[in-house]
Amino acid sequence: MRERIRAPFWRDVQVVERTGSTNADLVAARGVPEGTVLVAEAQDAGRGRIGRTWTSPPGAGLTFSVLLRPMEVPRERWGWLPLLAGVACVAALPGVEARLKWPNDLLVGPDRKKAAGILAEATGDAVVLGIGLNVTLTADELPPDRPDTTSLALAGAPVLDREVLLAAILDELAARYDAWRAGDSLRDAYRAHCDTLGQEVRVSLPAGQTLEGTATDIDEEGRLIVGTTAVAAGDVVHVRPQ
Repeated sequence: MRERIRAPFWRDVQVVERTGSTNADLVAARGVPEGTVLVAEAQDAGRGRIGRTWTSPPGAGLTFSVLLRPMEVPRERWGWLPLLAGVACVAALPGVEARLKWPNDLLVGPDRKKAAGILAEATGDAVVLGIGLNVTLTADELPPDRPDTTSLALAGAPVLDREVLLAAILDELAARYDAWRAGDSLRDAYRAHCDTLGQEVRVSLPAGQTLEGTATDIDEEGRLIVGTTAVAAGDVVHVRPQ
């Protein structure tokens, strides 16, 4: 698998048959060098935002985490990392319509269904960035309570080889991470792919409040602007006309 990855930044690519969560494994690890990649053939307790968990059937998805140490970048800008990963995923998936839902969902196909989630977790001087991508899941394998989800196969993506997809995402991620560390905010690139902008949204905020309005922009810190309010974290619902 390592030979497919062109970017030298990824110095240690590990593959395990099964684990609870690749993010949890890297968060708990000590002394792991930047550029470490942990890939799991199956996850039993994958971690999502707001404490959600999910599982992946063996071999049907691409589930992996990477460890980054962006110490030269101010911590207030670390919120860009999941957005940066989203842009990398879009660039790595030619041949399928792909858009981003702020802050961490990859939407594919004309019906804009979720095919991937992204989770960033800070741990000391590092950030563990996890990506879970539905690749060949069938309609019967998708969560029955989530009709808004899909897979690359169901969306008609031309590339379903998980090794090829992993290499493409990691190469794109390394390039964008290097640019971000050098001072490129990637704001324009994210806005160009963000399906949330221009939408009427309802945001469930961490403190329990709900914010409704039009999503108008992404600011310099990667926050979503709803009306006149900058949102750093929240669960976003695109409110579509009935």
